[in-house]
Amino acid sequence: MYLEHVNLVVSDIEEQLKFYQAVFPHWKVRSEGTGDWHGKPRRWLHFGDDYHYIAFSDNGEGENRDLIGHQVGLAHFAYVTDNLDAVIARLNNAGFQVHKAGAENDYRKNIYFLDPAGFEIEFVQYLSDIPEERNNDD
Repeated sequence: MYLEHVNLVVSDIEEQLKFYQAVFPHWKVRSEGTGDWHGKPRRWLHFGDDYHYIAFSDNGEGENRDLIGHQVGLAHFAYVTDNLDAVIARLNNAGFQVHKAGAENDYRKNIYFLDPAGFEIEFVQYLSDIPEERNNDD
């Protein structure tokens, strides 16, 4: 079993694409269309590869949850990379800055960015193949 996709409701799909195209330069728009979602018109788009993607729907209303608050909702989601520095460089070159640094750990490096819709995304690079070390929170 694996996670195939995440479905995000946003206000501006093009801004989202700018962020995620920097993260995943090998991904593409797999499909897109328009429709009606509970009485409101929307555009939808699937951005990914043959196995994983992010689904975006536009016409989102309001602001994303306060990430330092205690509201119910998504806190963040994470992607594993083999080269964290390259992800940071691509996002910086696209105009996005680090939101917060990750925790100090001998066996992994991580960093957090906010996408244009206010979703927090963690990027992690593991420095060990040993599960006990990778998952160590000391």
